[in-house]
Amino acid sequence: MAGSDRENDDRSRGPLSSAKGWLTRRVRIITGSSVDVADYDPAEHDPLVSFDGLAGMDEVERYWVNAPFAFVSINHDPQENEHRYHVVEPTLDELERDLLERLFEDIRTPLLYREDVEDDPETALMEELEARLEEYGVVVEVETFYRLFYYLFRQFRGYGKIDPLMHDPAIEDVSCDGIGLPIFVYHEEYTDIGTNISFEKRELHNFVIQLAQRSGRHISVSDPVVSTTLPDGSRIELALGEEVTPRGSAFTIRKYAEEPFTPVDLLEFGTVDLNMLAFLWLAIESNRSLIFAGGTAAGKTTSMNAVSMFIPPRSKVLTIEDTRELSLYHDNWLSSVTRERFDEDDITMYDLLRSALRHRPEYIVVGEVRGEEAVTLFQAMNTGHTTYSTMHADSVQTVINRLENEPINVPRPMVASLDLLCVQVLTRHGGERVRRIKTLAEIEGIDQRTGELDYANTFSWNADEDSFRQRNSELLDEIQADRGWSRSELQQELRDRRAVLEHLWDEGVTDYRRFTAWVNRYYADKPAVMEQIETSEATATTD
Repeated sequence: MAGSDRENDDRSRGPLSSAKGWLTRRVRIITGSSVDVADYDPAEHDPLVSFDGLAGMDEVERYWVNAPFAFVSINHDPQENEHRYHVVEPTLDELERDLLERLFEDIRTPLLYREDVEDDPETALMEELEARLEEYGVVVEVETFYRLFYYLFRQFRGYGKIDPLMHDPAIEDVSCDGIGLPIFVYHEEYTDIGTNISFEKRELHNFVIQLAQRSGRHISVSDPVVSTTLPDGSRIELALGEEVTPRGSAFTIRKYAEEPFTPVDLLEFGTVDLNMLAFLWLAIESNRSLIFAGGTAAGKTTSMNAVSMFIPPRSKVLTIEDTRELSLYHDNWLSSVTRERFDEDDITMYDLLRSALRHRPEYIVVGEVRGEEAVTLFQAMNTGHTTYSTMHADSVQTVINRLENEPINVPRPMVASLDLLCVQVLTRHGGERVRRIKTLAEIEGIDQRTGELDYANTFSWNADEDSFRQRNSELLDEIQADRGWSRSELQQELRDRRAVLEHLWDEGVTDYRRFTAWVNRYYADKPAVMEQIETSEATATTD
């Protein structure tokens, strides 16, 4: 800021009269997810944020989530034997806080009337900030300008207090349980961990309303619970007031991953092994239908999206969801999402599924079945469509029971048209939370003697060894017969697909576009792909 004598004199005349004149320096901003401070030089200017650590705690790691404005410090409390997630953002002095409060009010309206806000929000906000400061006649240094910009952008285009959490790629869930309570996050390394962020009553009330509005939904005391999707695709559950949630308004955000996980990621996580993945690849290409089941946060949708990358490139794929989670690198893909309409009937998953059948898809992927749409889904199976979906259930038998009983009520002969059932779990192993496919079962039809649905576990997870056991597969026998292969040809095909997957794993091909491109090349020119892999392995051996 200005010199101390000038500063003291100006403050005596009011917080906004601390300095007069024009901006001492113009700064630029480049569009993107974070600000590119082209004119900010750490060697020349003071840091925008500072942090000396938490008393009595050991800092485990520190990383940026929105450089150079916000970083995270992970600390371990030795007394409580737990980790703490501490967000560090720019600290404002009294003058800056007063200035920011006025800017919040004065910038809002001009931004509403700018046509370029959506195309280039950073530049628009930057220009409005400059204009307001010139209007006030306030001189600020570069550091102050950037700190003000950060909080303005966080308010108008970000997610307010939780904006750093939304920028952290290691966080899967963000949860607020009530007034004055610390926000909890699910971190990929530290699992459930408390943060230094909390909301007061009115602040939380307004924030929940704001989240609903951003999602295009209405929430009120008369309609206090809303399940919706944020513009970035994240799933969000909202509760307003204290009637439904006694500790005050609450929300939970399941963050949307812009880059979906691939089968290579599933291998890296240990969710599957190479044999299971090669089996699923062949089954998907052979138009076998599959349901992923599991509890909350077990990774059902993630796994289903990953294995859907095995779908042949020219096949028509149609996805149906109530919240956008699925992402494919597939040209012949039609995505549809349910919608609530205020003036007429909602567009439900059942409506979308019925409509989907008129598009003549080969593969139908449904986010989750839990009602009347399940019957239509199984009708599609019976008429030659390959379908994939998820369900909440913790075992094969539980899935069958849910499908056959209220409120789903799929007739048993229809359930028998399902080929594979995959049960995935979120559990602990070796002191860490892990996701594993516990069981991959084949539906073998109805037992003529008992009338019950038969199934057999082709793959199962051994928790003691953290490994997967494979048993004989009738489905592979069927595929062999359908393809006209000999047993040796079938086994060779599985070995080849395993070799491709192992190569991609070794090469770290986790980008879904690159992975899908490899799969498509395999379908188009398998000999060339296998030759490339053999050459690569031979070169590696020589080196």
